Amino acid sequence: MVKLLTITALCATMLVLQPEKSVAQTAPHGPNAFDFAVMGDMPYKLPDDYTKVDRLITVINRLKPAFTLHVGDIKSGSSPCTDEVFKRAFDQLQTIEGPLVYTIGDNEWTDCHRKEAGGFDPRERLLKIREIFFAKPGQSLGKTPMPLESQGLVSPEFKTYVENTRFVKNGVMVVGVHIPGSNNGFEALDPVAAATEFAARNTANLAWISTSFQKAKDIQAKALVMFIQADFDESRLANKSLPRESGFTATVNAIETGVKALGRPMLLIHGDEHYFSVGPLLNAKGKAIPGVTKVMTFGEGEVHGVRITVDPDTASVFGFSPIVVPENLAN
Repeated sequence: MVKLLTITALCATMLVLQPEKSVAQTAPHGPNAFDFAVMGDMPYKLPDDYTKVDRLITVINRLKPAFTLHVGDIKSGSSPCTDEVFKRAFDQLQTIEGPLVYTIGDNEWTDCHRKEAGGFDPRERLLKIREIFFAKPGQSLGKTPMPLESQGLVSPEFKTYVENTRFVKNGVMVVGVHIPGSNNGFEALDPVAAATEFAARNTANLAWISTSFQKAKDIQAKALVMFIQADFDESRLANKSLPRESGFTATVNAIETGVKALGRPMLLIHGDEHYFSVGPLLNAKGKAIPGVTKVMTFGEGEVHGVRITVDPDTASVFGFSPIVVPENLAN
């Protein structure tokens, strides 16, 4: 696995761009090739990081990716979970010129019970996030929105989960699933309310994953991209007394089953730990799942992004270029 320990050590191999400079396009080669950008876990240090996120968005806009994926955490877990903070994040992301597809992180709802975050009811904050960011189910965010399939629209039994989305680009299916950190929302702080919410959402998530793999197989998709917020790592659990499978194992198992049946490459994109890495996805037994590559994007103090190239007509399909904004390197 490639882990970003220090950004400056890898700048020579990264896509390093000044926001105010023109961006030379390095287009993928095949007739069905395209690229997209990934960001998330920012801004954390407020208000300073608002400017840094603006710089990153400027770079993304100059790159003109086919779309941008946001893996959640539009704020830190210790900053206020107010409507104003949510709306400020929404308005900033709406300056992305192309389509933006967002999935929900833990900092904007599961962690909002914290005193420094305002002591909110997490479930109420989740409703507010849906109200602000998913006011138009079936449509992406961004200045140039594109149509999406929303679980809340296509599956009446799961009408609540408008945030679970998917679309197809040049034979590649892209699937967004609401799987946040903090043990996927299955926390011991408020076990009845948290467990009830988790059980319902987990059921919806597993159904969305299963039907997405089946649809990808039906349309003979050449690859599948899934983006979520959480890193499946037991060290990230807020309550170590909870077993890892309480929040994530069913999801990992569903992915393993789905990718085996699909028989095509899969890319899992996430945030959560705030450094850039590329490596395998491990199953519930700690073994690498064949055919799956896992990519984590920057976050927190590293206000940068990742550019992913996709050529579905090649064996490897996916390529990765971290986007580092030099002006954001200074603390």
